[in-house]
Amino acid sequence: MTAATLETAAATPARRIPMGRAIVYGVVLAIGLVLATAPFLFPDVRSQEVAARICIFIVLVASYDLLIGYTGIVSFAHTMFFGLGAYATAIALKTMGPGFDAILLGGALGVLAALVLAILIGLLSLRVKAIFFAMVTLAAASVMLVLASQLSDFTGGEDGITYDIPRFFAPANKLFEDADGKVVRLFGVALNGRLALYYFVFVTALVLFVLMLRIVRSPLGTVLEAIRENEMRAEAIGYRVVAYRTAIFCIAAVIAAIAGILRAVWLKYTGPEVALSFAIMIDILLMVVIGGMGTIVGAVIGVVIMTLAQFYLKDLMEVAAHATADVPLLPDLLNPERWLLWLGVLFILLVYFFPAGIAGTLIGKGGHK
Repeated sequence: MTAATLETAAATPARRIPMGRAIVYGVVLAIGLVLATAPFLFPDVRSQEVAARICIFIVLVASYDLLIGYTGIVSFAHTMFFGLGAYATAIALKTMGPGFDAILLGGALGVLAALVLAILIGLLSLRVKAIFFAMVTLAAASVMLVLASQLSDFTGGEDGITYDIPRFFAPANKLFEDADGKVVRLFGVALNGRLALYYFVFVTALVLFVLMLRIVRSPLGTVLEAIRENEMRAEAIGYRVVAYRTAIFCIAAVIAAIAGILRAVWLKYTGPEVALSFAIMIDILLMVVIGGMGTIVGAVIGVVIMTLAQFYLKDLMEVAAHATADVPLLPDLLNPERWLLWLGVLFILLVYFFPAGIAGTLIGKGGHK
């Protein structure tokens, strides 16, 4: 065996993972590590809010990717399921008091309601063409938003519901105490209920995300892709397309409802704007497109980019406007009030350079396998 042959054999294992896929997985792993240590890296309240929101929306966006990316189902009712989980938990905490029993009961009822609605919508509507199904889901989401706004005795109307959560999650709760009765600190961060709440959100989101990865890599995921690529062929070889589409619609609805539970517990507030608004649905669509449809891991990248832009783009523009104060026109263009303009420009550039989304473009079609 020549030296050239030995070099080729040694290099072969490294080539099994394409560079694009390695980059995507590396970025996703880095994001996961940052989220896992976020309370210690960024101890301020705003940064923890951003980190928790990213965790929750990763679950929400990835569950929507199961529909639109893997099965080709275009639905506008995803926020409805998200809102059902959030509102059921909020109402239970408001009426039963701040206990884990309220979270379990309210969350279970919210998940059950989401499952029942998903079955009804799936069985009634998934036989029709895509545009008509999308319109049905849009109508259902609109009805739910109106109900949440008008049934003020239960939902708080436009003002929403505020409530307390279990004392275990309160910042005043000391998870560990020293000899003097003071809360123990790790790397300067108090080990209190707020930290426990963050890791409750993080661990639950991580478990759900891993579950979705398992789903798309299972035989079910292969069938869903076959339905997306050619529904008639999948039907012809013996797959019950409506049953599979209804099943994944129900799975996505349940996961979205659980994400709503996390949102309700974290915020200690639930209202139409944070649980049911169409702005959330638009954000979900943008995050899926930016990350890459049909990748699951793209949800992580899309959520991080959109969330950081929504929370910090105005701050960056304000700094840039002050730094270019002596340059004609530029400070006006960088006025923080124009942050939506630059967010739109950022989205256009991302779509132009990554037409299949960032993860989709780098790993290629079917790179999730």
